[in-house]
Amino acid sequence: MCWRITVMMYRKKLLYVAIYAVGMAYLEAAIVVYLRRLYGITDLMVSVPAFSPQISVIEVGREFATLVMLLAVGLMSGKKLQSKIGFAIYAFGLWDIWYYVWLAVFIGWPTSLLDWDLLFLIPLPWWGPVITPTMIAALMVLCGIRLAALEEKEIMIHPTKVDVLFLILGICIMLYVFMADAIAQLPASIEALGMLRPTSFLWQYYFIGYMLAVYAAWRMLVRQPRGKLSHKDLRKEDNVL
Repeated sequence: MCWRITVMMYRKKLLYVAIYAVGMAYLEAAIVVYLRRLYGITDLMVSVPAFSPQISVIEVGREFATLVMLLAVGLMSGKKLQSKIGFAIYAFGLWDIWYYVWLAVFIGWPTSLLDWDLLFLIPLPWWGPVITPTMIAALMVLCGIRLAALEEKEIMIHPTKVDVLFLILGICIMLYVFMADAIAQLPASIEALGMLRPTSFLWQYYFIGYMLAVYAAWRMLVRQPRGKLSHKDLRKEDNVL
């Protein structure tokens, strides 16, 4: 009976965090729609709004605030550090996916998963096809659910140095791919970086980085924890997931 209550509470948390993330995605998409309308942007690759230092600072602050809000909901939802991280990345992944869903509903964009988008501004402008952050977001959702589910079973993961190395290397490679055009322009002014548009996407390096991250996640969240469970525990874990 106690176990069933725990499972229900865990699933409710997933639902509540999901509702929060989807709602945040709606707000984020609405802001982007307003900005596009105000600046007359129809295509980010063609329409280049006039540079405004004040707006640029505010936009960077808004993105940072978004990260803080997503982290906060994870910290409030989890019990220990593992589930706190799990719920935070779960919320981030859902928020990112639903951001594009809402944009598609509002303005019919993106028309393709290969459409270019300005993904982030911290510390440099990130550019990439829509499918690339969506793939990362999907991985974050799965990893977040897994982290929280393992903690509910009182199974704490213990990443090895190899796990951490693969994960950091994969993340760094993907970050470089997203910011490659901006990095190539350094040193450059904020105005010049704001006018920058990507020329091509380094797909081969992106997939290398992504697969390294997937492999690291598999090693930490699937292979190692399952090796410590009995058959009875495995059946209970399946009920949680």
